[in-house]
Amino acid sequence: MYQILKKEITAYLSSLVAYITIGAFLLVMGLLLWVFPESSILDYGYAGLDGLFSTAPYLLMFLIPAITMRSLAEERREGTFELLATRPLTNTQIVLGKYLACVVLLLFTLLPTLFYYYTVYQLGLPVGNVDTGGVIGSYIGLFLLGCAFTAIGIFASGVTRNQIIAFVIAVFLCFFFYSGFDSLGGLFSLQDSSIQQLGITEHYQSVSRGVLDTRDLAYFIILSALFILLTLFALIRQQQRKVNVKSLVFSIVGMAILLVLANLGFTRFDFTKEKRYTISQVSRDMMDSLDHPVTITVFLKGDKFPSGMKRLQFATRDMLSDLQAYSHGKLQFDIVDPLAGQNQQQQEQTIQNLQSHGVQPTNLSVATDGGQEQKIIFPAAIVSSGKREVPVNLLQTREGLSDEEQLNNSIQNLEYAFASAIHNVISGGRRLVGFTVGHNELTDLQLYSARKDLFDAGYDVGRFNLANIPFDSLKKINLVVIPKPDKPFSELEKFKLDQYIMNGGSVLWTIDQVSAELDSLRGHGGEQLTFPKTLNLDDQLFRYGVRLNYDLIADMSCSQIPLATGNVGGQAQIQMVPWLFYPVFVPQSKHPVVKNLDGIRSQFAGTMDTLEVKNVKKTVLITSSPYSKKLKAPYMLSLQAVEQTPDPRTFLDTPKNVGVLLEGKFISDFRNRPTPEGLGEQIKRLDESKPARMIVISDGDILRNDIGTDGSPYPLGYDHYMHKSFGNRNLLLNIADFMTGDQRLISLRSKEIQLRLLDKARVRADKMLWQLLNTVCPLGIVLIFAIFQHYLRRKKYAV
Repeated sequence: MYQILKKEITAYLSSLVAYITIGAFLLVMGLLLWVFPESSILDYGYAGLDGLFSTAPYLLMFLIPAITMRSLAEERREGTFELLATRPLTNTQIVLGKYLACVVLLLFTLLPTLFYYYTVYQLGLPVGNVDTGGVIGSYIGLFLLGCAFTAIGIFASGVTRNQIIAFVIAVFLCFFFYSGFDSLGGLFSLQDSSIQQLGITEHYQSVSRGVLDTRDLAYFIILSALFILLTLFALIRQQQRKVNVKSLVFSIVGMAILLVLANLGFTRFDFTKEKRYTISQVSRDMMDSLDHPVTITVFLKGDKFPSGMKRLQFATRDMLSDLQAYSHGKLQFDIVDPLAGQNQQQQEQTIQNLQSHGVQPTNLSVATDGGQEQKIIFPAAIVSSGKREVPVNLLQTREGLSDEEQLNNSIQNLEYAFASAIHNVISGGRRLVGFTVGHNELTDLQLYSARKDLFDAGYDVGRFNLANIPFDSLKKINLVVIPKPDKPFSELEKFKLDQYIMNGGSVLWTIDQVSAELDSLRGHGGEQLTFPKTLNLDDQLFRYGVRLNYDLIADMSCSQIPLATGNVGGQAQIQMVPWLFYPVFVPQSKHPVVKNLDGIRSQFAGTMDTLEVKNVKKTVLITSSPYSKKLKAPYMLSLQAVEQTPDPRTFLDTPKNVGVLLEGKFISDFRNRPTPEGLGEQIKRLDESKPARMIVISDGDILRNDIGTDGSPYPLGYDHYMHKSFGNRNLLLNIADFMTGDQRLISLRSKEIQLRLLDKARVRADKMLWQLLNTVCPLGIVLIFAIFQHYLRRKKYAV
């Protein structure tokens, strides 16, 4: 077999046709990856070789058949195959020798493409910011694909004596096995992914990312072995010899056993640096224990997306493929364009339907031949199981971050977003969130968006009065929310709340310690005296480990309010002005509850201090900006203050605590105190809590939605004056997930993926140079080798 291998390689490398074929492959690849703007790595902007591994399969469909077409067909046409058969060589040795020779030539062809890696390495920001492990893993996938195509090419060459016919058959079979099964599944509307599993694409897409799944490895081995076996069968039939049935059966049984073993005990090897495609154990356990089918419909589909949105699109597909791998077929997903093929009226109806399901559209600027075009896209998905469904927002925005950083954060958040949604739709019962009433808290209309968002996310939401709710009913609530009370709590209400916490309950406190409202300010000549509220909660919160101060935060990082600045022609002139008492808090904490959240809008927030309490862990989640100061109540607020430009030097100070997470075993506020009168039911008192959690936020309006002039509520976190959305909604949903759900789920938000960009300045300055180098240098490498090999041949055989 070694002599066959050596003979074939020598014959190929001595042929001008081989170098022309390889050169054509490298030239087309270079043009596609570095020159043509639609597929250029330089225009893509990310330091990676994704374009190489997505484009190469289509070029290999022609390159490999061109290499393999003469291997057996030429031998049989010239009659030299019979000469080989007279040697002490079996058909298996002949076929394997020729197959391995073609595989070596495949490696020889791919070797010059390593220059592409060198280019990306040099253009990375900073230099070397490229995932080398991921590239190695992707090359392994490309090599496995090439081996499968080579086996198909050898088979095509073995069934005919004509090289051209062998080439055509090989191209057809390569294309069919790569894309044909996907087309069959779509043609017959087959939702069962087992049809796609028969094709190469399903397996190559996984391996080409840099993840080697033993099931994919077994698929490529079996596919290659199958076509080699078919080649041997074809040769035996042509030689009119009997087939060794025993060997044939053993071969088929061996391939079947390999396939079964690969599916029963599969393992995945993630070559990427951050193990970005390694699914966490909590997600694996969830997928492994699915009792009912789960369907995910992703609405992010399109061909003309900018590079960043394409990256999110591909990352979403990859994440769902990874989750699907552990689901035993229970998870199915589809990526669709909901507006495709619809007229204007139909599109409007579709948008309304999707919005009613919690899927919000986004306007995207798409480059066209005539310039820029606005396109409506839906960077979202719906996870459904049975009659339950949960929307998933794929695009995470954050003020002050570049588009690339926002998209990177979105990709980091994908596993948590899908795992949390799947957990919500498959959970045995909807978790219950209760908002208190009876103390002039925020109204139902002011909490409309918060309650709707929680309901859409899989929670049951209601309101209750602490004064009359039975304690057994209170304990069934998974999360108690206290939304901006304005009247004092009675000792009986405080006792029930205290014992709820002692029994391991979770509480979200959103408290205003100072009375201040913008509407009141406008209605009193532009001035209002703020004063401390009496809520009777100070002692209880102090015992738990936090003190809310009677003050207001004035922060230069703030939102704007409309203000009448004059009158022209009888018409009031309205201008948007910064209002220091509407701070926008950009979380700096890495805690999963607030990590990568957009700025959080607040109104008349105060400060808080944390206290040293035994067995209670305190984590600061939200702080003001470094350019903020606190003003103690009572304080005279005046709208005239907007006329003065604030001096940053007078605001420069340490950030103030606004939101704190408390975790641990709390001491009862009623320890060594009698039970308040009027309880009317038996409660087993606890003086120390079971492990419990609470979050305290010194702003009661953080859960409040704006209300339009027609009385309709706006989405939570949306400022209808600035026409801008803030991170309040995501904050609420993260808090609910963290306080009520599997604690391991929220830890998925800690996932970090390094952002790898090309140096745009270097790309712009030397773009033509790098295009030229990557188009010419790989060809030059092949040319140099061809000259050197020709020189050695002349020197060896010269007379």
